Amino acid sequence: MTVVQVVPGVCGLETRIVARADEMFRVSLEITSACERVQELGQRLRQLSALEELRATIAETCTYKTAAECRLHVSCPVPSAILKAVEVAAGMALPADVHMRISKD
Repeated sequence: MTVVQVVPGVCGLETRIVARADEMFRVSLEITSACERVQELGQRLRQLSALEELRATIAETCTYKTAAECRLHVSCPVPSAILKAVEVAAGMALPADVHMRISKD
């Protein structure tokens, strides 16, 4: 089981992603969030094929296509976090934190 906790920034609407992969690299997802749009995304993305998702270009992934249909904010980090969870759950990447530091001079 892989768990990714997303603290998105200004909106403050945190998301939790739980991913579990089977031996065929099918990844089941449980996505919970305070964001209504991410909640809809979570209901629509219950299972993904890691092999298909991780071979696609970013614009061709089911994750980003569905995020667009659910009207997530263009800079929302949740779709990227979903793909990271899929990668780790399927054993295609090691678990490592991702950070963004944003400042304005």
